[in-house]
Amino acid sequence: METKQIIIGVIADTHIPDKARHLNPRAIEAFKNGGVSLIIHAGDVSVPRVLHQLETVAPVYTVRGNRDWIALPNLPKRISLNIFGIPIGVTHGHGGSWDYIYDKYLYLTKGYTFEHYRSVVKKEFPNAKVIIFGHSHVPENRWIDGTLFFNPGTPRTREKNFPPSVGFLTLTSQGEVSGQILTLHR
Repeated sequence: METKQIIIGVIADTHIPDKARHLNPRAIEAFKNGGVSLIIHAGDVSVPRVLHQLETVAPVYTVRGNRDWIALPNLPKRISLNIFGIPIGVTHGHGGSWDYIYDKYLYLTKGYTFEHYRSVVKKEFPNAKVIIFGHSHVPENRWIDGTLFFNPGTPRTREKNFPPSVGFLTLTSQGEVSGQILTLHR
């Protein structure tokens, strides 16, 4: 039996135009060069034109981030996908109102904590093999207890602590999953 594979481009936190004027053109270039069949945007799109730009490369699945309530209020808060029998959950990662408030408190008192995001997103998708999220702008590609927690970071060029990035997930019909964070060099 021939093994099939799909490459998924993953992007989050584009924040157009509230934190950047335009989508980083290197993100589009990376997805085109990477041969993606599908793109997942994990929220904080901010305006529909970003999705239209991504759709010129491949079909796009998108969830609503905490900044999308004005221009994109009809986006779903979460999406469950099943590709080659692999359960995938997609969420922005800010959780409910209390999670969001607690997140802000943690960030102000301790800085970024992966464990906080892990607990928020795992609650939403307890049986997923892959959980895609954004919100923190911190790239993550971590396997824990059989689940891949995947955050592509942000493609924005003015992020303080991390270079701009997008992600790629490769899934095979044999149930294999691998993730890669790609730095979009300035």
